[in-house]
Amino acid sequence: MNYQYILIPFLLSLILTLVLTIVFRFVGKKGYLGNLYVNNVRGGTPRALGIIPFIILSFYFPSGFNNLILIIGIFAFIDDLIGRRKIGNSNIEWGQLSRGIGMLAVMVVGFPIVGFSSILIALMVQPINISDMQPGSTSIVVIIMSVFTILAMIMLDIGSIISIPGYYAFYAPLLLLIVCIGYSPLDFAGKIMLGEVGNHSFAVALGICFYMLGGFIWTLVLFIATTILIALIRKNNLKKFFARKLNIKNPTFGDYFMDVLTGGGLGDALRRLILGKKQYNIKNPFFIMLGFRRLFYNPFAHKTLDSYNKYYSPSDLERK
Repeated sequence: MNYQYILIPFLLSLILTLVLTIVFRFVGKKGYLGNLYVNNVRGGTPRALGIIPFIILSFYFPSGFNNLILIIGIFAFIDDLIGRRKIGNSNIEWGQLSRGIGMLAVMVVGFPIVGFSSILIALMVQPINISDMQPGSTSIVVIIMSVFTILAMIMLDIGSIISIPGYYAFYAPLLLLIVCIGYSPLDFAGKIMLGEVGNHSFAVALGICFYMLGGFIWTLVLFIATTILIALIRKNNLKKFFARKLNIKNPTFGDYFMDVLTGGGLGDALRRLILGKKQYNIKNPFFIMLGFRRLFYNPFAHKTLDSYNKYYSPSDLERK
């Protein structure tokens, strides 16, 4: 494997993220960036800096697979640009619609390449998007799962990708790892935000790496493992969020898991579609343990819509 395909993406991710941060901060303070600069978070924070990892992964990921990242990244960036604008008088946002179309496109375009795994790869967007609620949380998830995938590939002696001779399977998760590491210092410091374009691109790239490890089964297993990891990372903040916003007392780990799996605007839109304005009270101890209180919590059944904007400041919303 030619190491320039690792070193160059790392340097590009590190340097371009820094340069774009300076540009976004300068232009954003003048009010020219719209939704790409968030004034009420940490004194003003550039958003959608994940466009750098998105572009690098789109260019350097193995051919064919990179198209899936390109697709989701484009639709996610539209989400970043539009923001939280409602579609007419409905409770559905244009950004949610764009994200949903992007996920469906990944499923359709990816099916001839990875089969039914394309569904799981697209659905990776949900838990990774939920992880992106505080500085560095998505980066740490991507780093941990990429390292695990690399080690698993080496231990299982996974060879080159059959359809792409010369590419060792661990090249993809290694590329994802170093691009994330290059991007992440400013994210950990709370100076920048990935935006939807960043976390969606990382999500699909990570899902592809899971597929390369061992097809559908490994994709499913690591999809669940990633969701559990995010629930563990978010546990303390979610406990406060449940108590203050959803009135879920003494949450179980199942509640945390279900929030990561089904929370956020997209999950609430599905609840509106399926449940309407009904609210089911879960009392069975077994279902409570599984997290059904969170799964069936319907914000549209309450006077106050507890849908959240993840870019609010910590004082405004405990999810942050």
